[in-house]
Amino acid sequence: MAQINKILIANRGEIALRIIRSAKEMGIKTVAIFSEADRNALHVRHADEAVCIGPPPSSESYLQADKIISICKDLGVDAIHPGYGFLSENTDFAKKISDAGLIFVGPSAEAIEVMGSKLAAKNAVSKYDIPMVPGTDKAITNIKEAKKTAQSIGYPILIKASAGGGGKGMRVVEKEEDFEEQMERAVSEALSSFGDGAVFIEKYISSPKHIEIQVLGDQQGNIVYLFERECSIQRRHQKVIEEAPSPVVSPKMREAMGTAAIGVAKACNYYGAGTVEFIVDEQLNFYFLEMNTRLQVEHPVTENITGIDLVKEQIRIAEGKPLGFEQKDLKIHGHSVEVRVYAEDPKNNFLPDIGTLQTYIRPQGPGIRVDDGFEQGMDIPIYYDPMISKLISHGKDREEAIQRMIRAIDEYEITGIATTLDCCKYVLNHEAFLSGKFDTNFIDKHFKGEYLEEEASMDTKSIAAALASHLMTQSTESKPLINNGTSAQKQKSKWKN
Repeated sequence: MAQINKILIANRGEIALRIIRSAKEMGIKTVAIFSEADRNALHVRHADEAVCIGPPPSSESYLQADKIISICKDLGVDAIHPGYGFLSENTDFAKKISDAGLIFVGPSAEAIEVMGSKLAAKNAVSKYDIPMVPGTDKAITNIKEAKKTAQSIGYPILIKASAGGGGKGMRVVEKEEDFEEQMERAVSEALSSFGDGAVFIEKYISSPKHIEIQVLGDQQGNIVYLFERECSIQRRHQKVIEEAPSPVVSPKMREAMGTAAIGVAKACNYYGAGTVEFIVDEQLNFYFLEMNTRLQVEHPVTENITGIDLVKEQIRIAEGKPLGFEQKDLKIHGHSVEVRVYAEDPKNNFLPDIGTLQTYIRPQGPGIRVDDGFEQGMDIPIYYDPMISKLISHGKDREEAIQRMIRAIDEYEITGIATTLDCCKYVLNHEAFLSGKFDTNFIDKHFKGEYLEEEASMDTKSIAAALASHLMTQSTESKPLINNGTSAQKQKSKWKN
């Protein structure tokens, strides 16, 4: 069993800062790396040591695996935590860490490799009686054969890149005459994005929900699931709002999904924190989608409802310690909601915005958590993901968690750049969201940028009306003093007596 005394965080921003805090609570020294654009970042200030890794572009800094490992050797680092994004699901990076005699705070390189390919993952989990979306189990190489397969599945179908993610290399085909063109586009995008043109076909579920299960496994073979997260509010295949538990998952469905998720983890001898993602149709049938072999952006909602610090568990597992709890020990406590606050303009098709945080005041109060990496006066760099923070609420039930989130959004003061806060508030107040009757098409179905313009206009009119009413009231109340022949000075002296 290994002992981690010093850990390097191979990441930046809010997740780097979040990992640093948990490591410090465990008495572990921390090392931050940073690009020249992040020299004044909060994770740099909070770490015990910090090293500049290179110029702003991530390809010249945060993706420099060999430099990161060299820094570890120079500073006597025991382990590397990759966070999410960047090198977190890079098989070669995990192998290099192990070969250098360091500890990777994550699963084995073999597990990353298997689950990094959707086709390999499908093949691995096929032995565990896990529901799968109807489709091919191998890469498509012959257009005619592929067309036959599509016909047997039935249109609409989905062409997906095996190595894909974030909606890249993915094409919906509604009818047969569009198949070849969409196939060529999917392969081309997969090659340019991932260097791998392998694609496969699945039945397209038109109104799906995206629900995922958090799993934890130790190196002794014990695996548990920490319930589900509802992640269906998305735009461009990227999550915007997440919550735990899901408003549509029953205890029976939860157990079935949890059991399936454990089967997926067993299929690749998984240890560490991982997430098994499922697509759920309108009849609440669920199908295995993929496994993310890292910490998820939305992990705080799971921490809120379980009381478990997932980063600390990752570190303990990396040290070789067994899980300190069993499935029967885990319970759901209340409800939690997370909104991702992006530097994007929802009134202008969510275009990224850059600039200076002229005002930046975080919300506070009961049940509110903010994971961020910025302060007032800091610039939003153009080189990285535009997420400013994650705003998380926790309440005794879904209604309280939502109302706390709305209150926190109203308290969150950000000026200098456009953000998605107003969009998130719009979603939280929408009947489809409140009822739980929503799917991954929510933004396309229910949101337009001009809706926020209309709300802003209504707010302005309301303020003007309230001000006019206030002025009229003041004017009316002042008249009796004059009519009664009582001067302000006499009235003042009466109050003194």
